[in-house]
Amino acid sequence: MDTIKELREETGLSFAQIKKALDEANGDKEAARKVLSAFSSEQAEKKADRELGAGVIAAYTHASGTIGVLLELACETDFVAKNEEFKALAKDLAMQVCAMSPVSVDGEDDTALMKQAFIKDPEMTVEQKIQSAIQKFGENTKVTRFTRYSIA
Repeated sequence: MDTIKELREETGLSFAQIKKALDEANGDKEAARKVLSAFSSEQAEKKADRELGAGVIAAYTHASGTIGVLLELACETDFVAKNEEFKALAKDLAMQVCAMSPVSVDGEDDTALMKQAFIKDPEMTVEQKIQSAIQKFGENTKVTRFTRYSIA
């Protein structure tokens, strides 16, 4: 039960999904994380064609005041867009852009935002973080664009 609770706090996923992953992994927490990650990828793929009709614009300014970012995180409904966790994700992604200077949202190399290690959890990429958000919120979610401003 402690493992389920711990994974729930980490991922925000339902008890049923976590229990199923733990059962599949024979109680091994690390293996269950991998199962949950694979499940997140599957869910993201299934929802990828859904229309994005809502979202938020997040702004982040570095403490130095010399770098700023505007980032658009899109989702399907206002219900999810108004969720505080969704807004926090958008802010974290804006901070990611500020810190890591990606050149595009998607791309083949590691200068693309989706391919970078997520700064708040380097064990996962930004793409995996978005996939877990898709699973958590139950809606297609995408970074549609960002702009990074820098003084010299």
